[in-house]
Amino acid sequence: MSSSRTQSSSSSSSSSVWQHQYMKLHFFSRIRSLFKSKASSRKRDFQSSTQISRTQQYSEKVVAPPEILSKPPEDENEEVVLQRTVKKLHFGTLEEKEKAAIEIEKLSREDKNIRKLMAELGVLQVLVSMVASDISGHQRSAVMALIQLSHGTHTNKALMVNAGICSKLPKNVEVLDQSTRYGFAELLLSLSSLTSLQLPVASSQILPFLMETMNSDTTEMKCKEICLATINNLCLVLENARPLVTNGAIKTLLSLILVKDLSEKALASLGQLVVTQMGKKAMEEGSTVPKSLIEILTWEEKPKCQEYTAYILMVLAHQSWSQREKMAKAGIVPVLLEVTLLGSPLVQKRAVKLLQWFKDERNVRMGPHSGPQTSRVSSSIGSPMSPRSGEEGKNVMKNLVKQSLYKNMEMITRRGNVDLEREACRLKSSLIISTSSKSLTY
Repeated sequence: MSSSRTQSSSSSSSSSVWQHQYMKLHFFSRIRSLFKSKASSRKRDFQSSTQISRTQQYSEKVVAPPEILSKPPEDENEEVVLQRTVKKLHFGTLEEKEKAAIEIEKLSREDKNIRKLMAELGVLQVLVSMVASDISGHQRSAVMALIQLSHGTHTNKALMVNAGICSKLPKNVEVLDQSTRYGFAELLLSLSSLTSLQLPVASSQILPFLMETMNSDTTEMKCKEICLATINNLCLVLENARPLVTNGAIKTLLSLILVKDLSEKALASLGQLVVTQMGKKAMEEGSTVPKSLIEILTWEEKPKCQEYTAYILMVLAHQSWSQREKMAKAGIVPVLLEVTLLGSPLVQKRAVKLLQWFKDERNVRMGPHSGPQTSRVSSSIGSPMSPRSGEEGKNVMKNLVKQSLYKNMEMITRRGNVDLEREACRLKSSLIISTSSKSLTY
């Protein structure tokens, strides 16, 4: 009996303690909610009162236009626009897809993060399929959007190549307007900028499009410059040399080297192709070689072009008597002598090396990886192949020395005349100042 009493008393005491704690917790929670409601009501009243006072103060001066009142929030508007644009691109009509591509180009230009998001939403594949369209506006909007999506992301470029962008290039360049033609060239330049990305150069429309664009008389100069930059990027990969040569890149580049605005980039690409066996053979068969290259050596205002040209001529003349004979008949020796006197340090070295190879062939032994061995060279650089050519070389050298002396004398006299004129002006001004100061009364 005593044990049952003790158990009942302990259970009753524990229940009472639990009830007390529950009442206490309930009470404090009620108090807390009351304070919160009061604080929020005060805050609301304060905001409403300040807003009423502000509106009363500026109601007579400021009136909000209906466009601002009906404008939705910016964050919500961007999300809605992006969602609507992607939906139209996937499932819309041709006109809706064109507008969606224009909107994607705008969004990708403004926000870099959208470029990665577009790839995840499958936008690139749809835009690549639009490139093959016959509608000019449809095609142009897709190309411009792809250009923006390719900037700064290797993943997007790889996805474009995997989607077949290189096989969807137009086969007839003449039907394209200048802006679309320029857009295609810029897109190919962007795709070729990364050497780690293996483009299907041999089995795609890349090279035919580039060659036709550069050979066209209607193509603008800026578009040709971009095409040459793309060719230069493709030349960096050794495996691309064969398809470049077979698609007529050597002939096209040789036709552009005499255009001074395009010469430097064209010569840079030729310098990379001439070191290959196919490239060197194609250049040797060129009808304008070496005459056009010798002409470029005379461009004193284009030292970079002179350096590229001298390098190409060295590769062509190395271990090739027939090429050196063609160069000699075209009059390269006087030009090389002039370059050794007036050219840049690099082109001077290359010109001297070329002049060594034009010595008597009986005293020249060509090495496997360099020019003739200097130990077998008998006399000076200008040693003749025959007595007649030796006399001609001496006369040319004398004339060049005289010309250089005349130029130096002209420069010295011109500087002297300028100094005399300056001294006369100073003397005249000092006399005027002195006479004017004497005539002053103070």
